[in-house]
Amino acid sequence: MEDNEIVATTANFQSEVLSSSLPVLVDFWAVWCIHCRNIAPIVSEIANEYAGKLKVARLNVDENPEIAGRYGIMSLPTLTLFKGGVVVNQVAQAVPKRTITAMVDGLLQKS
Repeated sequence: MEDNEIVATTANFQSEVLSSSLPVLVDFWAVWCIHCRNIAPIVSEIANEYAGKLKVARLNVDENPEIAGRYGIMSLPTLTLFKGGVVVNQVAQAVPKRTITAMVDGLLQKS
């Protein structure tokens, strides 16, 4: 995990994600998920490229099932974009980087 990424947990989800002044991209993942491991480097690249404009958080669903349940996470990886504590976009599969950056850029252009 890169310096621009945080580990989201049940304990810090409110402060790190829902109360963040920046939009937050949350990567819902699990250790056993092969596709999650494949997309992790892309998520890290995005964290570095959007530093200062976007916060990137990674949440292990096995360790934090209540958060995953609250947001209806049914498949992994799921990338969820939050702004002002509200889900504004989501993609539930391993997707190309351009798909994720388009989602982020679309939100940042509206801000």
